Amino acid sequence: MPASPTKVKGEDLWELDEETLESGACGFTAQQIFCKNPACVAYSYDDIIMMPGHIHFGVHDVDISTQLTRNIQLRLPFVSSPMDTVTESKMAITMALQGGIGIIHSNFSIEDQAAEVFKVKKFKNGFITDPVCLSPEATVADVFHIKNTQGYSGIPITDTGKIGGKLVGIISNRDTTFVDDPTIKVKEFMTPRDKLSVAKDGVTLEEANEILKASKKGKLPVLNSNGELVALIARTDLQKNRDFPLASKDSENKQLLVGASIGTRPDDRTRAAALVEAGGDVIIVDSSQGDSKYQIDIVQHLKSAHPEVDVIGGNVVTPLQALHLIQAGVDGLRVGMGIGSICTTQEVCAVGRAQASAVYHVSKFARKHGIPVIADGGVKSTGHITKALSLGASCIMMGSMLAGTDEAPGEYFYQDGVRLKRYRGMGSIEAMQKGSEKRYVWEQGGTASGTAAIKVAQGVSGAVQDKGTLRRYIPYLSQGVRHGMQDAGVTSLDDAWKKLYDGNIRFEVRSPAAQKEGGVHGLHSYQKRLY
Repeated sequence: MPASPTKVKGEDLWELDEETLESGACGFTAQQIFCKNPACVAYSYDDIIMMPGHIHFGVHDVDISTQLTRNIQLRLPFVSSPMDTVTESKMAITMALQGGIGIIHSNFSIEDQAAEVFKVKKFKNGFITDPVCLSPEATVADVFHIKNTQGYSGIPITDTGKIGGKLVGIISNRDTTFVDDPTIKVKEFMTPRDKLSVAKDGVTLEEANEILKASKKGKLPVLNSNGELVALIARTDLQKNRDFPLASKDSENKQLLVGASIGTRPDDRTRAAALVEAGGDVIIVDSSQGDSKYQIDIVQHLKSAHPEVDVIGGNVVTPLQALHLIQAGVDGLRVGMGIGSICTTQEVCAVGRAQASAVYHVSKFARKHGIPVIADGGVKSTGHITKALSLGASCIMMGSMLAGTDEAPGEYFYQDGVRLKRYRGMGSIEAMQKGSEKRYVWEQGGTASGTAAIKVAQGVSGAVQDKGTLRRYIPYLSQGVRHGMQDAGVTSLDDAWKKLYDGNIRFEVRSPAAQKEGGVHGLHSYQKRLY
């Protein structure tokens, strides 16, 4: 519990006199900065800074649990973006285990996206349900490729080379240590099935742990009655996965929470039905400009056809846009337009808004209707996350900040000695060619496929630096946010929002020189480590 209020010589802390407070000596209210704005300026996160508050509680007393939607609560306010270089089942599983949620992107076929959702819902703590497999005809070169790109070498060998095939053996580091010829087939040196310890489908984690202890093996294949591989248990994963007290789970089945994105085309109604059937808990209608007839129509359809599933609309940056989607029935709003690190919408289309202003105005308006807001994009640090939450956002959606993690899709590569992963905007030509064009194209006519004859990119492709595993990165982010909230003198997000609208959280607008001063400066060189 938070400590009791501070006393000095038995008295409560003195209050500042009204004249000093109103002078701006302790900063300004959000209302003064964003609403009483004679210069008509929109602000980004870097433009503003929060004033410190009084600390009478420990950092671990800060509660950052929140609402994703009207009906879904999260222990951490973190959401991974529905981008094809950010969120697939692996990312969504780990986000949910850590206390956030992942939104599966829609650059899949309907069947494949539903399958990704199903993987999250059927996930059991400690069980690897989609391990990389090889066939007996694969070579040592294939094993080394997996080791170099995926980071592990304990590989099940099945007759089909896929999960669901009959297990015929397994390859470990020990098997490949003295093999020099990369063309040798794995069937010649793998550990065969008859020498393996296996578990039957339905085994519990406790039982699996006992089998691993007795066999002194690093991997435990789980087989069904036909001898087909249905999962893999790794000793290292058992050690990592013992306990996730913050995990985001549904109340009925205690399965991990997961969301998925759809567009506004007619076939997205079929996509939504498949995602609901797979167990999806929330659907995000993914449009760069959410205030459209097409989004309103599909939101109304979703709330009518699938009332048990929450719907998040967007993207919006003004209260008027938000009002139309609230009227249509959304359970949450996604705020941000043209501010992502890989987004060029403001440059190409001349439409959008600076993110701090967008988050403040939409959050303040949506609060009147009981609708939580997700601040989507423009976040580069824990400081930005703290500012977004303190301006009224309930959750933060991240793309580039998560794209370099182990759990993001894609393989690592090296450039100039730096370990990187590919990252691209869903408005890039490369992503559009995979299907995300529907997020940006509104014309109902056109070609038979419903795509535009001329594609106008609203994003770029690039690369981001390796950030390691979410298992370390998310705790770092959450602890950084708690420190920021503590410095601002707020004990929870509810406390932050009350003080925001009461005028008790104060801000200032920073000059370019102040922004420079607030970062690393004056050094010949330095190394920046996150944790």
